[in-house]
Amino acid sequence: MTLTAADAATPVARYARRLHAVAGARHHVASPLGAWLLLALCAPASNGETRDSLNAILGCDVSEAAELAAGLLARPHPAVPAAAAAWHRPAGISDSVSHWLAGLPPEVETGPLPDQAALNDWARRHTLGLIGEFPVRVDPALYLLVATVLATKVSWERPFDLAPASALGAQSPWADRLTQVLRTPDGPGHEQFVAATEAGDVAVHAARAREGLLVVSVAAAPDVPAAEVLAAACDLATALGSGGPVARRSLFGLPLGEGPLWTVTEQPAMITGGREERCTAVLPAWSARSEHDLSHPDLGFAAAAQALSRGDPWEARQAAVAAYSRVGFEAAAVSAVAVFASMRVPRRGLLRTAELRFGHPFAVVAVTVPELTGPGLTGPGLTGPGLTGPGRSRRGDQAGSAWDGLPVFSAWVAQPEDAHDLPEAG
Repeated sequence: MTLTAADAATPVARYARRLHAVAGARHHVASPLGAWLLLALCAPASNGETRDSLNAILGCDVSEAAELAAGLLARPHPAVPAAAAAWHRPAGISDSVSHWLAGLPPEVETGPLPDQAALNDWARRHTLGLIGEFPVRVDPALYLLVATVLATKVSWERPFDLAPASALGAQSPWADRLTQVLRTPDGPGHEQFVAATEAGDVAVHAARAREGLLVVSVAAAPDVPAAEVLAAACDLATALGSGGPVARRSLFGLPLGEGPLWTVTEQPAMITGGREERCTAVLPAWSARSEHDLSHPDLGFAAAAQALSRGDPWEARQAAVAAYSRVGFEAAAVSAVAVFASMRVPRRGLLRTAELRFGHPFAVVAVTVPELTGPGLTGPGLTGPGLTGPGRSRRGDQAGSAWDGLPVFSAWVAQPEDAHDLPEAG
């Protein structure tokens, strides 16, 4: 069966809603694709009611999910290095798990369970140095460990300009907290518009990196719940990345004056037609470092662990980092599910906390799109004035790829940072 871009993007986008609903409205970054890939690799070990549950959570049949995962790992996107592994202690593996291991795609690394130092090194190497510690700790009772990793370091085709934080507007509580923010530059590489969504009218900014990543920021009215904004952002980013429809709003249909999301003005000007619309965008730089417990039943790992274990204790976790700066975007995530023998050795746990400050949060979703071979941006869905222009083309071997429009990383931004404080992306 030939799998299209929509075959992968639709179930991953649905899973992204699940993941962010569990994460809630705290400042965080996550990789829906990283968790979904991990679940898709584990799911073929299931049967019966467990398999039915995983079909629903994965958004497609387990066998289709496994085929999609294998295809994505076999032909990774150039902007998003991906890897997967399944390690085990031979003495603790059942015949059914041995059969599952033998059926994994050849791109999945298999073998004896590494020690903690080797796991940390695996995470560091495959995340371009962004994550230095594996999210699961090794102890003598651990006998099966399955993991996926995704990473990216990209640069905007055209870096942002800088603006004083007051440009965020008098209604923004962030304006007094920050010194400088990002302003979209003239020329290609950035697009901004107002869209009609289930979360209401939203402000949208899309920045594209030449390497093949489109990072879409979406702000809704302050009283709209985080889950609804993230869902709208995921839908918009997937549509922009894969060529789906986007309900853009005309500025002439919006009231003049200042609001929490934009200021609309009108003045006479020398233009080529009777009416012309122009948008700019101002948004803060940001970074996030998160750890997610993936054990919530809605995320599917309880069912996957049931399929892989004999009723033994298990845990599933994801570590994710991201930074959005004037010059680019970088992010990485390591997702893992671990199964332990029933007599697990007690150990001291690690606790990480973060001070969270919420102002007027917004959602960010990074989706994969084809690489570019010309001096600008084009591709399905990328038809706005900031993302198109002469001499731009898709790289042929990525056209129609199952990677198109996949939500790889997404974030709920509630802790803005001064634009000059972030390290530059690669």
